[in-house]
Amino acid sequence: MRLYLELAKKAAQRQLAYRQANLAGLMTNLFFGALRAYVLIALYGARPQSGGYTLTAAITYTGLTQAILRAVQIFGWQDLMKTVRTGDIVSDLAKPFDYYLFWLAQDLGADVIRLFVRGVPIMLAYSMITPLVWPSDVGAALAFVISLLLAMLVSFAWRFCVNIVALWTTDALGFARLAYTVGMFFSGFLVPVTFFPAWLKTVANWTWFPSIIEMPVEIWLGILSGPAALNALIQQAVWLTVLVVIGRLMLAAGTRKLVIQGG
Repeated sequence: MRLYLELAKKAAQRQLAYRQANLAGLMTNLFFGALRAYVLIALYGARPQSGGYTLTAAITYTGLTQAILRAVQIFGWQDLMKTVRTGDIVSDLAKPFDYYLFWLAQDLGADVIRLFVRGVPIMLAYSMITPLVWPSDVGAALAFVISLLLAMLVSFAWRFCVNIVALWTTDALGFARLAYTVGMFFSGFLVPVTFFPAWLKTVANWTWFPSIIEMPVEIWLGILSGPAALNALIQQAVWLTVLVVIGRLMLAAGTRKLVIQGG
């Protein structure tokens, strides 16, 4: 366990070292968050409520999704598949540690820093410009924290599965781009899944993608509360278990016959 804590610590330190990149990312998140908020303001111009969201809740949704965007890395991650291409995966697999936890520790270490250097400033900036919806009580805030942690774990488990496909193909980048685009859409990042047509909402809810974005945000907003919030946490935990098992099975199958380019 100490090894993985050290890996997480080193990943956090690396993330902190890129001060200019963190600042540029923060400015980018704020800019696109503002664009998304103005689109919703225009949408709500003719109606006080849509899909169960008030305008204030919808604006909060844009702020919070921008705040957690880099922590859940919905846009993608290719670090693991790059090690397949370079051959570094051979030395990683030969080392005496759990390969899955090796990558998970680094991912979580960097993600926690992204939450603080991007997420917190984004929510503070939003709160100074417009009214926001905040968790109604300590219980709701705690449920959000648990849900966000599960979202980060589900996201990693999904991205691990996408990356491990590189063990079967010479270039998995195209597959990854398609997979991450689908995930970004069905997670509710662009618009809440609640806004989808009924049939598309059903499709989305049969996937793990809402567990990454929509569920933690709706717990924050109070749209999911009490038994509904508990049910959301259970769904996230179930999807996490399923994806971890799939990822580990893919890893075991892929490493039986591995072709390395470069290394």
